[in-house]
Formats: sequence, C-alpha cells, structure tokens
Amino acid sequence: MSNLISLNDLFPKSSAFSGTAGIFCGTRSSLITLKETVILGLFAAFCGVSVKWTTSSHLCQDGDMSAVTLVGLIRCGVTQANRQALRTAVALQESRRLLHGNSPSRLSGSRFDPDGSGRPTTWDSFGIWDDRIDEPILLPPSIRYGTPIPKVSLSNVGSASQIGQRKENEDRFRISEVTDNILYFAVFDGHGGPLAADFCHKYMEKYIKDLVAKESNLELVLSKTFVEVDKALERHLHFSDNASLLNSGTTATVALLRDGIELVVASVGDSRALLCRKGKALKLTVDHTPERKDEKERIRRSGGFVTWNSLGQPHVNGRLAMTRSIGDFDLKKMGVIAEPETKRMNLHHAHDSFLALTTDGINFIMNSQEICDVINQCHDPREAAQLISEQALQYGSEDNSTIVVVPFGAWGKHKSSNIRFSFSRSFVSSGRWA
Repeated sequence: MSNLISLNDLFPKSSAFSGTAGIFCGTRSSLITLKETVILGLFAAFCGVSVKWTTSSHLCQDGDMSAVTLVGLIRCGVTQANRQALRTAVALQESRRLLHGNSPSRLSGSRFDPDGSGRPTTWDSFGIWDDRIDEPILLPPSIRYGTPIPKVSLSNVGSASQIGQRKENEDRFRISEVTDNILYFAVFDGHGGPLAADFCHKYMEKYIKDLVAKESNLELVLSKTFVEVDKALERHLHFSDNASLLNSGTTATVALLRDGIELVVASVGDSRALLCRKGKALKLTVDHTPERKDEKERIRRSGGFVTWNSLGQPHVNGRLAMTRSIGDFDLKKMGVIAEPETKRMNLHHAHDSFLALTTDGINFIMNSQEICDVINQCHDPREAAQLISEQALQYGSEDNSTIVVVPFGAWGKHKSSNIRFSFSRSFVSSGRWA
C-alpha cells in the first residue's frame, strides 16, 4: 500500500478546495494511486473548482462527479502520468499551503480564480510572463493526453502578405476551422500566374474536410489531399484553351492542428514551416529543390535534367526551381510530383511558442532562427507577422512575402535581449521567374 494515497492525504478537508462549490467530489475512503491523485488535483486546480468530501462513491446530490467516477475516466483515458504535471501539481499545492494556509476563503482572488469570477483557470498558471495570451484549457483532450492543453483561437493567429517588387502578389494563405477539433493553416506561393495558388486556396480545405470524415490519420489525409487537388486542377485546366496555363503551379505548406496538441504538416516546394521550441527554431519541412540528391535523382530517372542559372540556382529543365509542386503539368513526366512530405508531432505547450508558415520571399532572405528571434520579441502574433514581412523587404527581398503565425502555450515566454542577425545573407532576390 506504499504506492497508494487517499484524496484526504493530498487535499485535507479544511483545504482551500473544500469551501466552495465545484464539480469534483471525493470520498474519504477511496484509495487511488498517487499518479491518479495528482492528475485529479491538477485538473481540479486548472478548472478552478473544489474537491467535495462525501461518504459515498456515488454521484453527489447536486449532480457533481464523484472522485471514483473521475478516477475511472482517468484510468481509461490516461495510460501514463505526465511527469511535468506531477511536478506542477505538487508545486501548486505546496505554494497554496504556504501562502494561504488552510483558509477556504482565500481561493477567491488567488491564481486559480484571480478575479473571483469562477471562470476556469488558464494555462498561464504554469507561470506568469509578459505578453502571454490567456486561453481556456481544453478539458476533454487534456484528460485524454494527460497534460493541460490550451485552446488555440483563430482570432489570435497573425498573418501578413507583401507584394514586394513583383507586379502581382501570387502568394495566398488560409486560416480556418475544418472541424470542431481540427484547425487548418496554409500558405501557397504561386508561379506562372496565380491560378494554381488560387485553386488551392479555394478548394484544398474542402478536400481535407471530406477526407477527415473518413480517415483519422492526418498524414494520410494530407497526402491524399495534395494529390487529389493536383488532379482536380489538371481537369480544370483541361477545359481551357490557354496552353500557357500548363506552366502555372504553386508550392503548398499546410498544417493541421487536432485537439490543440497533434500537429501534422505537409509540404511541396520551398515554402516552409517552423516551430519555436524553448526559443529555438525547429524546422518541420525540407525544401524540394534540385540541390537535394534524392530529388535530383528522381528528376533524372524520369527523363528530366537540371541546369543552373546565372545566380547558381538549379532548375528542372531550365524552368522550375523546385522538384515538387501542385500544377506545372508540363513537367509532370519529368519527375515533378505533387506527393508531399509529411511530419507529425505532439506539441508541448509549456515550451512551444508558435508555428510559422512562410513563403520564399521571407525564408530565402531570413534564416529560421532569425525568424524565430524576431517573432519572440513581438507582443502578439499579428504584430509579429507584419514585422517579419516588412523585415524581409528591408533586407532586400523582391519576391512576394507571406507569413502565418500561430501562437501556442509558451507565446511570449522565451524572449531574448541579444538577437544576432547574419549580415552575410545574399541581398539578391531569387529572381526565379524572371
């Protein structure tokens, strides 16, 4: 029994949790594991609710959930306790005991209910820092994954797009909610005209929505979507008598966020996705260019060839600076494909600040860590997106510059007062479509 502890051992009857109305009920006689006790206490704290004590394991008279019922849910939904949650729960309980003693009346106005409104505590209970974004905790996925997961609101997502020195802005971006628990973010960098980028902007979300209704694997959903959208664009162009449209194409970098924690990214071309974790840039995509050995070999096996322009940039058949794209149907037989590379990961909101999707007007003139550092100095994602797009122009980018910034739990947490930029960057724009 050394690994068991009763609820009363962690939360005494006279504790701050026992004096106010709440949704969790406990039984003095219920013995559960320490792991489950800590998880129960953590979610009670995060929801700003109290633990009631009854002599029965049944539902309380006011309809509240018993500890036994909640523990049953925890046992079904959580296979392993999150160590960070353990440390946090113990620290929160200890700090509350030291600061407030055992007085129930001190809960109101505390970190768990700062304004006495009774509204749920947000993820910033893990720490206080400037420029944090207050969002409520998503309780069902938090219980399922065993870690607090904040809501990501589309209203807090930043975006910006600059035409640069081009005659037309062929970049497109999209931010939307595909289903109740899946968010959609995308950037498209068109070339040979905006037709392909416009088509993806208009229809890709619909293809994703149709597929997620039948397929739970989001990597597979995105892989199928890219190929199906490419085929649909080809059918669309088949009815056009303008042969030049066969040269129209676009990059595509798409991110899906499910339950606020599962992040899946897919890309073709040279638009990029990066995650800022603990202040460091983590690349989620790799450019599809003829410089990559595996990509170049596929082009050559398919009958294509690679040449270099006056700036030393490789092109497929002397025309296209990427080896994967949606569109570019005149080069499909030469090995230019629409199948994306995908990456799936779970977010750690205590460390992950934001996701950034960028087109080459930005990432060809600023490296990933520079982008990360600049965004980390901004107060909100909208300011960050605008600053990055303008910064790229100031550094000499002539191409369209587009960025989407999606804030996560650690937004504003990892600021650096010592930002270093590489001034050895090339100030010559890519000029790939000139």
